[in-house]
Amino acid sequence: MQKPYTLYSLQKRILTVSLVLIFLACCLGVRLFVVQIINGKALQIRATDQWTRDLALVAPRGEIYDRTGDTLAVSYTTYNVYVRGREVTDAERTAQILSNLLDLNNENTLKKVSNKNISESLLKMQVESDIAEKIYEAKLDGIYMAENVGRYYVYGDLMTQLLGFTSIDNVGQSGIEAYFNNYLTGQDGYSYVQSDLQGKEIGGNLRYYVSGVAGNNINLTVDSKIQIILESILNKAYEEQKAKAVTGIVMEAKTGKLLAISSKPSFDLNDVPRDDLQALFSYSKMSAVTDTYEPGSTFKILTVAAALEEGFASLDDTFYCPGYRMVDGQRIKCWKTVGHGTQTLAEAFANSCNCCFMDLALRLGVDKFYEYAEKFGLGQKTGITITGESSGILMKKENVKTVDLARMGFGHAIAVTPIQLLSIVSAITNGGILNTPTVVENIKDIYGNVTYEPKVESRRIISQETSELVNSFLKLTTNKTGDYTFVEGYNVGGKTGTAQKYNENGQIAQGKYISSFIGTYPADNPEYLFMIMVDEPSAGAYYGSIVASPYGKEFFSQLFDYKDIPKDDAESVRKEVIMPNVTGMSLANALATLKTLKLFCEVDGEGTFVTNQLPPAGTICYEGETILISTS
Repeated sequence: MQKPYTLYSLQKRILTVSLVLIFLACCLGVRLFVVQIINGKALQIRATDQWTRDLALVAPRGEIYDRTGDTLAVSYTTYNVYVRGREVTDAERTAQILSNLLDLNNENTLKKVSNKNISESLLKMQVESDIAEKIYEAKLDGIYMAENVGRYYVYGDLMTQLLGFTSIDNVGQSGIEAYFNNYLTGQDGYSYVQSDLQGKEIGGNLRYYVSGVAGNNINLTVDSKIQIILESILNKAYEEQKAKAVTGIVMEAKTGKLLAISSKPSFDLNDVPRDDLQALFSYSKMSAVTDTYEPGSTFKILTVAAALEEGFASLDDTFYCPGYRMVDGQRIKCWKTVGHGTQTLAEAFANSCNCCFMDLALRLGVDKFYEYAEKFGLGQKTGITITGESSGILMKKENVKTVDLARMGFGHAIAVTPIQLLSIVSAITNGGILNTPTVVENIKDIYGNVTYEPKVESRRIISQETSELVNSFLKLTTNKTGDYTFVEGYNVGGKTGTAQKYNENGQIAQGKYISSFIGTYPADNPEYLFMIMVDEPSAGAYYGSIVASPYGKEFFSQLFDYKDIPKDDAESVRKEVIMPNVTGMSLANALATLKTLKLFCEVDGEGTFVTNQLPPAGTICYEGETILISTS
């Protein structure tokens, strides 16, 4: 017989049940806390992912402007085309239309649009808006488009190396686009819509947008009008001289700011040769900062500045040139093998006498020469904000022999980049202050706030007095012997250079030269510097005075017109001279004939009779021009 429940046992059972219920409630509470509080956000995201589909809204890259506000590079809307194979109702028709509009292989397109196993795949990026409109009008099931951003360069093939280009997914690949990619890249936005489990958009649902933020805008120091002048001249030099390449730079002498910079050949930035990697690499690199070369006689500007500054040379000095110097038992020739005779320092600079500059380098000695090499920044990067800058080549001081030092004096046995050399010339001619060369003025965000300014370092390397003396030498060189660079009515200064190239084995490459010219204006107190380098001219001549300097005259003439610069109280106007026929003459008689006409000459060869002349007989020349004569 079952015993009846006592009051005590009943209370005990109630208590037990209550405790169980309380325990279960606690467990449920903990579970709810974990789900809602701890894992709530993650679970919410998972749930949202199941019923929404995100579409990226690519933010436009920042724009690039020149110093005048002229637009150089802008972004514009393009479209990415996607396919969802599960939604395609007529695969063959869809593939045919898309392959025609998007210039795609029909067979490959058909495979993509027929694939039911992949929820979504990309067909093509950066489709132009007119094509996108045609796709929209075709009303193809399963085909979707999302906005993207393309890049457009207003001047096409202008500033190819400087501006650079972007990849298909809008990432900077070279030039300013690459160096400042983080600044130019915007913050992408997105949109999302409700979709079913298969990713198909549910009609009638609201599409949400979160807008992106455009990238920062870059303001360059470059003047697009001066850039156009420079590039037209470089193209002309490239074609006329049948050169391997041509490089040019225009710089503000007092600040180091670049007004123009370019190399030829190049390509149109709106038609990048992505399928030809060799051409793409060769034509997109900025040779003015990446390539090194022996500067030749343009380096004499540095040698004479150091010698004057240290008191190893003066205006009263004279130098005798028999056509060569013997150094360490080696015969080092002057370019004028018959010699310049006795000359003052100013005359030796104007005549570009190698013997004089060997003497100056040897007077300085290795220690003092290298002291100034460090001051000038030789063997060091300038710090310009262009990708791939080289530091040049400077022999270790402990390895320098006397013969090496002698050659360095006239620009051999040393290698520089064009931007490196022009920056140093800027310092020598602007009063003695070396500035970091710059190509970017500033970078601003969409609200106009400055987010970047270049760090410019300035240091004195020579005195104002030395700077003025060197400027007088450059002025004398152009107005007396600068021949083709003389611009009537204007005081233009300048120095030419001619250097042989070397092969991979370090041996002289026969018949291969670099012809260069550096020009200054106004010569007394320069504001503008111009540099041109012609790599491997093959049209007949190779001397810098004949190959490169005429383009200096063209540049300055166009610059004066653009800037509306009136004529100076310049040196006298030079008279016309009819070029005589000196071919067949003895070298001595030819030199005497040209001298009476106030024509200067450069002699190619060590013979005693003239075999050729440039320009030919009957050509109209001007007093002070340099004539090239070949001997045998």
